[in-house]
Formats: sequence, C-alpha cells, structure tokens
Amino acid sequence: MMVITRFPPSPTGFMHIGNARTALYNWLFARHHGGQFLVRIEDTDRARHSEDAVLAILNGLKWLNLEWDGEVVSQFERRDRHIAIARELVAKGHAYYCYCSADELEEMRRQAKEQGLPTFYDRRWRDRDPSDAPPDRKPVVRIKAPLTGESVVEDQVQGQVTVQNKTLDDFIILRSDETPTYMLSVVCDDHDMGVTHVLRGDDHLNNTFRQKIIYDAMGWDVPVFAHMPMILGADGSKLSKRHGAVNLEDFRARGYLPEAVENYLLRLGWSHGNDEIISREQATAWFSLENIVKSAAKFDYDKLESLNTHYMKQADDSRILALITPLLIARHAIDISADETAKTRLLAGMAELKGRAKTLLQLCDEGSFYAKKIPYSFDNKATEILRSDAIQVLDPVLHQIRDHGNVEKQAVEDICKRVAADSCDGKLGKVAMPVRAALTGTTVSPSIFDAAAILGFDEVIARLEYAIENFTEKSDRQNASAN
Repeated sequence: MMVITRFPPSPTGFMHIGNARTALYNWLFARHHGGQFLVRIEDTDRARHSEDAVLAILNGLKWLNLEWDGEVVSQFERRDRHIAIARELVAKGHAYYCYCSADELEEMRRQAKEQGLPTFYDRRWRDRDPSDAPPDRKPVVRIKAPLTGESVVEDQVQGQVTVQNKTLDDFIILRSDETPTYMLSVVCDDHDMGVTHVLRGDDHLNNTFRQKIIYDAMGWDVPVFAHMPMILGADGSKLSKRHGAVNLEDFRARGYLPEAVENYLLRLGWSHGNDEIISREQATAWFSLENIVKSAAKFDYDKLESLNTHYMKQADDSRILALITPLLIARHAIDISADETAKTRLLAGMAELKGRAKTLLQLCDEGSFYAKKIPYSFDNKATEILRSDAIQVLDPVLHQIRDHGNVEKQAVEDICKRVAADSCDGKLGKVAMPVRAALTGTTVSPSIFDAAAILGFDEVIARLEYAIENFTEKSDRQNASAN
C-alpha cells in the first residue's frame, strides 16, 4: 500500500505556524515511506475565502521546500460529488432529511439547557415520514449517528481513544441550500484522493468520531489517524500574536531561514534522541509517528533564534546576499542590484556578518554600511558621538591614514592605537567608536578595522572627510589641523 498524506488548509489568512508544522509532518511521513503528499484547499466557506490566502499558503509551502504531488485540489469545486454522497447516504438509510426551523432548534436548545441535558439536536425527524414536512421548507440532511455502544479510534499518537455513542449527535452533512458541510466534504475528499494517513492537530480528535460514522456508512476504508498536540506560547496559553510571530510569513519577514524554521518545527513535538540540529535528509530517514509526543509543545523563540544563527553560519554567502538584497531596499532604501562594488564589499565581509547575526534583518542592518554611498545618514547614537569632540580623534586618524597610504586591518588598528596613546590615555575604544560612527553611520558593526580594509583606501578617506565636514565647525577643523 502506498502511503498518501494530505495538507488541507482553509484559505482565510496567512498560514499559522501550527499548520506549517502539520504540513511538515505530513510531508516527512509521506517521503519517509516513498509515498505521496497531497495539498487540498478547503475553500467551501466562500464568505471568508481569499485567493490571496491561497497564494500565501502555497508560497509558504514553497518557502519551506515542501513540494507536493499532483495538482492542488479545490474542495469547493468538488461540491457536486459531496452532494451526491449526501443523497446516497439518505437513500441507504444512513442519513435523513430534517425540516426543523431555526426557531424550533433554538427552543430545543433552550429546553435542553434548562434540563441540564446535551443541547444537540433531539432527532425528531430521524424516523419521521417526510410527508409530514411543512410545505415550502427546504430541509437539511443529517447523518444517523449510532445510538448505543461505543466508538473506538486507534490513534497513532494519542493511543486508543473511546467515546460513548450517546454523546455523538446527528450532525448536518448538507445544508438547506445544498452546500456540503466540512464533516462530509473532508471524508469524501480523503476517500477519493486515496488518503491513507491523516496527521492533524488534536483539536480535530472529536471530529474523527463523527467522520468515522460517514466512513462506516459508505463502507469505505478508514484512514490511519494521528492527532498531534497543540503549540502553546511560553505562558502555556494558545499561541497567538501576543506571543510574537505566529504566521509563517511573519517568521520569513523577521529574517529567519526556512531550514531553521523547519528544524525548529520538526523538534516542536517530535524527537530523535538528543539531536537538535537535524538536516532534511536525516529528518526524512528518521521520521516516525511513534516519536511524536502527546503533550503540547511550548514555542521558544530563543531556541528558534539559536537554530537560525547556526543555519546562517552554514549558508552560502551568495545566497545570503540575495536574501538581504530586498531587505536593503525595504529597510535602508539601498538598491545593490546593479552595484557590483557594494556586492563585493558585502561578500568580503559576509563571514563576520554571519558570525554576528541572529537573523537576516540583523545581518542586513549591520552590513548595510558596506552598500552606502556619500551622502549617507547617521543614526542617533552615531550622531551623538560625532557631535562631541570626535574631531580631535578623526582628524589625526585621517591624516595618518593618508600618510600611510593603505587601510589594511593591522595598519588602521596601529594608527588608532597611536592616536589613542596621544590623546585618549591609550583607550582604543575612544578612537575606534568615532571611527566606526564615521565610516558606518552607526555604532553597531563588525570589526571596524576589518571593515576599513574591505571599504578600501579611497572610500575610507572619503567617509572620514564626509563625517568631519558634517559634524564639526570650520574653526574646530582649523584648530585640529593646527594641533
């Protein structure tokens, strides 16, 4: 038997990180067994349907490199099949038409609540002759749930789960306007698509017992179920925006690499010994349902950041450059697409940038100075430093670099040390920080001595002159030169 899994998101917004984990587990299980991973868009709720959301879901899968097999299936486009199955269930005596009005249902719920009874439908039309139906009232179709005994699901994560059949209601499978409900549509689609294993969140566990009624009524094979625990915030509550990023697009926008997100999601509810760093190849070879934990997992942003740091260090420099190119435009209004000098500088400094950064955003911000052109802006902290007495440091550094004729790392460091000995009691930081502010426009950057070597002699001279010109009065410059 070929293993076939599916990922069936509802297109009502961006992909939640919990759904992304579900997609990953389904993909890994299918690939581990040499099977198929199918994608179905559950778009029957037309009022909330969004084509932008469909695109976001598919782009999210592509970003995580979870390629699917075959064409993406639209559940809405299969509604005629679902309607036909509902009618077949009625014809077989496993479902029936219910003609209750909204007022009758509300009164039914009210009375049940007053009596402390379950508030679901009281089955008054289950065995009633349709000839008693009120004229011109369109019925719904309800399934006939078993009235006695118990139902059992052998769940691959939760173990054996049993419910008393008296707790199952005769739920609606076809509305009065002949739109199928989720309960019917998902069973029809899973059967027709040949799905053998359903891996989903444990919030669907109760639905499984209801859906099993339809499988049994139609005589269809019931797939293997595995219900995974929810993802919680650090405080133990359901993961939401107040905890931070929750949608896949959020994590992408915040500068996380897809392989870091994948590795983190893999370990968020599944384990392989004490392994933390797990490659795609290892995950595919090792993945099994037996190693999915039963308890809910708490999302730890620090652990994700740590993984992202690891994968950024491992990433190819050219790939990182391509990834930060649009970020430079968005965050710093710098377009390097046709600037070979900026690209060369960024690549030359990439090893240190990757060693410092936790996200692509941090790398982009700390490396943006390599792509700047005069005139460029200075942030508040750099401005504060340069508006102090920085001229007393920058001017001699500028003159000595000119005289030396190069900006090799050791040469610039030696010059800064001499200036520190002459005017800053030997404190190198009091020289290096103004030089950093002048050359980068900020106070946070890689080693300024390495950066100077990468920028090159002409650029270092030009930037020092630019900073001196912008942040000192003419009289100060004259006095500094005289000294």
